[in-house]
Amino acid sequence: MSTPAANDIVVNEPNRWRLESPGARGWTRTARPGAPNKYFIVSADCHANEPSSLWADRIDQKYKDRVPRVITDDKGVQWRISEGHRPDRLRLSDLEGEDMARQKAGADPRDRLRDQDRDGVDAEVVFPNKGLSMWATPDPVFAQAQCRVWNDWAWETFGAYVERMSPAAALATGDLEGSLAEVQRVAKLGFRILTLPCKPIWGGHDVEHPNYNLPHFNPLWAAIQDADLAITFHVSTGRDPRAARGNGGAVINYVSHSLSPTIEPAANLCASGVFERFPRLRFATIEAGIGWLPWLLTAMDEAYLKHHFWVRPKLAKLPSEYFRLHGLASFGEDRPGLDLIESHGLVDNVMWANDYPHHEGSWPHSAEAIERTMSHLSEVARAKVLGLNAAKFFRFKVPESYAA
Repeated sequence: MSTPAANDIVVNEPNRWRLESPGARGWTRTARPGAPNKYFIVSADCHANEPSSLWADRIDQKYKDRVPRVITDDKGVQWRISEGHRPDRLRLSDLEGEDMARQKAGADPRDRLRDQDRDGVDAEVVFPNKGLSMWATPDPVFAQAQCRVWNDWAWETFGAYVERMSPAAALATGDLEGSLAEVQRVAKLGFRILTLPCKPIWGGHDVEHPNYNLPHFNPLWAAIQDADLAITFHVSTGRDPRAARGNGGAVINYVSHSLSPTIEPAANLCASGVFERFPRLRFATIEAGIGWLPWLLTAMDEAYLKHHFWVRPKLAKLPSEYFRLHGLASFGEDRPGLDLIESHGLVDNVMWANDYPHHEGSWPHSAEAIERTMSHLSEVARAKVLGLNAAKFFRFKVPESYAA
């Protein structure tokens, strides 16, 4: 089903704040769609809207009774069930206006092109939507089977449009042998981007589980480097982000259990010598914001220098330097983070996203969001943050008119 055109969407009362903007007075370019002097804009984080039966239809027969599913209880309430999540109540009946439009958007590539054009987005990276539950199992081989289903469908659906919408191929890294094979397979298909779970083994921390700082993953880093694939770590892919319940749970879970755990893989890679062994790897955290970046870089260096008697291995550079050379982070609306990127020398390490079509994102009002949060940036910084950094990282071609 096609979604309404962006300018036909009813902006219901709880979303009217999204239309507020101070304008772009004094800017050399604009984020407004259709303008001749528009920035080249890449959304580093968008989502598909996969068929609800995708995994049930395509998964290996032996896993069919284990795939995530929706059930209806005796009160008529729908719940999403998966092995690693506690049951998740679906609230579609509560949505209206543009909240409902976002819920329905993203399924058809042609509709996506229209929607993104009207939001001023020139290219996007497409992550799973329902498929963010693929890793929600303590069985990484089962997770890998689900990842292969997503990868096949994503390339079938978006591969023909890869210069406008580049899908991320998923790996279940707890299954190292399966991940090595899948890297080779998706690279041959034409994928340019990988998305890895924030923790290789789903669930709570267990020091006995393999993690990305360990030499166990050297074969995977070698394969990814050889294939020149970008690595991403999306929020909510290491453990159930809904760890709190009751009063304030929606806020607590988003901040404490979805966003902040994305710091872990960044620290794992930057503090463990991975980039000394594999100097052409590049990675990005996705949807976790950027306000924490200066703190993270400072904290990693402080630990490295002050805890030198515990630190192994000894590195040729400080952990922060490896992030600056190899890491990026995506954000949507993060004014505190944007306040810090120029003073902390992080202009080259962040990239904007509209998170289409998710409710956390700015679609279909991205120009207003950009104007609210980026008026204080230099023109060079805005151009990099809005598109040029992501184009370099994800290998999108920048039109000559923008590159100049």
